[in-house]
Amino acid sequence: MGLNFQIKTIRVGILGVSGYTGREAFALLLKHPGVRLTYVAANNTQGAMSEIFPEFLNRTTLVCQKFDIKKAVEKCDVVFLALPHTESMGVAPKLLKAGLKVIDLSADYRLKSSKVYETWYGHKHTDAKNIAKAVYGLPELFRQKIKGATFVANPGCYPTAAILGLAPLISARRDIQSIVVDAKSGVSGAGRKLSVNLLFPEANENFKAYKVLSHQHAPEIEQYLSQLAGRATKVHFVAHLLPITRGILNTMYVQLKEGITLNQVHSLYKKFYKIEPFVRLGPIGSHPETKNVANTNFSDIGLAVSTDKKMVVITSAIDNLVKGAAGQAVQNMNIMYGFNEVEGLL
Repeated sequence: MGLNFQIKTIRVGILGVSGYTGREAFALLLKHPGVRLTYVAANNTQGAMSEIFPEFLNRTTLVCQKFDIKKAVEKCDVVFLALPHTESMGVAPKLLKAGLKVIDLSADYRLKSSKVYETWYGHKHTDAKNIAKAVYGLPELFRQKIKGATFVANPGCYPTAAILGLAPLISARRDIQSIVVDAKSGVSGAGRKLSVNLLFPEANENFKAYKVLSHQHAPEIEQYLSQLAGRATKVHFVAHLLPITRGILNTMYVQLKEGITLNQVHSLYKKFYKIEPFVRLGPIGSHPETKNVANTNFSDIGLAVSTDKKMVVITSAIDNLVKGAAGQAVQNMNIMYGFNEVEGLL
């Protein structure tokens, strides 16, 4: 996708490299031909990357250290913020002011209202002035804006699967009565932190709903679906924890006033995503599985229609750490710098 206007290698840094998303970004960028990884940091983990993650033995000499703004500015052209929610807003403005490009993988700049952010994340937003500057990094919908961006807010994992699954139908139909998003994620979606409910004996052989109708990703999904629809769009969102390491499967139920056939909805999706390198629409009658997108940047979509033709069921699968986080961030970087969009991701 896109032409390769690569002129020189860019210098890339990662903050929060010791987490699952940071590690994934490091692994992807390490093999990217247009990238030189020059700086990695984490406030709770220091040491050689080959010691923190032995898989990088003999592949890198980088050492993870505590964040130092002067070193980051000196060594980087673009910085990936793989930080917990509420922490990016303390770092992003400093990097932007210094003239660096920033790709933020937290939720700090995805919502366009600081008040909505504060309601759902329970933390005062201390950098509201940069919210408007941040471009939402969903390439399939906002590629042109991403091209000229200096600051990208990388989408959440659940919203990526939901928005990509719903976008063609939302854009085309004015007769939608209700939308239910039944979402399921692997345990890595909660981050690399100690929590009793995420321990192996707790999560293994178990399946549960959590934050029912109160998940913080709901307003993000509604914000961008409303933008696509040109009107306020409400979503009933329920998240579940799967006893697997990685992967998201969303099953979405869209009730229509007027009917639509399976062939019609399939043609609609096929046209909408015909030039997208990372969206794979399955043949009629097929539905995606998490194992088919694991460790890839693909988003797989399946479709079904009820016998009365008024209920459309969309299934959408992604890897929460790749297309739902680090892979999509690399995809955004490729667009920002004029690399081939699939570089380092196939």
